[in-house]
Amino acid sequence: MRFWLGGYTADMDGAATGIGILHAGAPDDALAGGPLGFTGNAAATGGSPSWITSHPRLDVVYAALEGAGTVQAFRRTGEASFAPLGTPVEAGEAVCHIAAAPDGSSLVASCWGDGRVVRMATDASGRPSSPVIAPAAADPYALDAPSSSAGDLDLAAAARALREAAGEEYAHLVPDHDRDVEPAADEGDEASRPSHAHQAVFLPGGLVATTDMGLDIVRFWRPRPSGLAHVQDVTLPKGSGPRHTVWHPSGHLYVVTELSHEIFVLAADQAGSWRIVAGTPLGTGVLPGDTAAELAPSRDGHFLYAGVRGSDTIAVVRVRGEGDALEPVALVEAGVRWPRHHLVVRDTLLVAGQLSDEVASLGIDLRTGVPGRVRHRTAAPSPTCIVAAR
Repeated sequence: MRFWLGGYTADMDGAATGIGILHAGAPDDALAGGPLGFTGNAAATGGSPSWITSHPRLDVVYAALEGAGTVQAFRRTGEASFAPLGTPVEAGEAVCHIAAAPDGSSLVASCWGDGRVVRMATDASGRPSSPVIAPAAADPYALDAPSSSAGDLDLAAAARALREAAGEEYAHLVPDHDRDVEPAADEGDEASRPSHAHQAVFLPGGLVATTDMGLDIVRFWRPRPSGLAHVQDVTLPKGSGPRHTVWHPSGHLYVVTELSHEIFVLAADQAGSWRIVAGTPLGTGVLPGDTAAELAPSRDGHFLYAGVRGSDTIAVVRVRGEGDALEPVALVEAGVRWPRHHLVVRDTLLVAGQLSDEVASLGIDLRTGVPGRVRHRTAAPSPTCIVAAR
């Protein structure tokens, strides 16, 4: 199989020089279990194309040029080559993610540096333009924050639910939001927290969900020709750092938190109001200084895989019940240093090691869902994203 690799270029202290090409076996193989090989660039570019996403129909890919703060479209010019399509479109500081609408009519870019969420229209050729910045997020934990709206998190209830779901083995990892804590004497002098948007996902029914790591919220939007109309925010525990999400066919949205090393389960009630219904820690082997990264589902949706940087592991979590319950299964070696991103291709887990300059493949036991030892690896410059080529 052939894949495109995002990566950090010299402007962000990386070694990549553009959008890379990764082969797993032969380029036309249907599976990704074969030997890995990095074969150069599909498109040379600076600006650190740290996230790559494909147009749903056209031979066009979009790169979040994180170092430049822009989004650049590329059109395919050969089997493994691209050329710029139009000029870069301004997004915001440290743009780190792009989601493409299922109908190809727009993009949503998330900016870690300044917290911007930006909608861009795309024309018939796939070229983006007309960026519109969505309304800025507000810190739900600020002293002057309005009271939580319907659907926001009752922290005490959520903590009790998490502790019950986690069981005795993991209950101690759940934050004590259901226990009285005296506020710190200087709490009123605490500096305002910055907004750090990190990911967007288009949901069935037309909604868009975005994460804000800095303010601990998941935001829901309704796309409009004029931009994104805000629908609702769901508040997660303070300091959890929601990073990436996975939509599940059961109708649940799973959210991995970078800082608290958890996965929360969100669902909409009959009125369409979103709330937290369950969650779980990633596991007892996760270390205090670790940071969670990507979250990816198994092909059948029965398992979730969360990358953990620092201890450099992959947490395996089983989806239980009707998709509304999660259970930690295993914590395995990622086989790389700083697993920034990973991708499941049936029985293979491809892992991008940002700081070890390599990509590794791990075989997955389809019965247990647990990845085994490294099957293959290849050198690749500062990889941050893996996308299957069409």
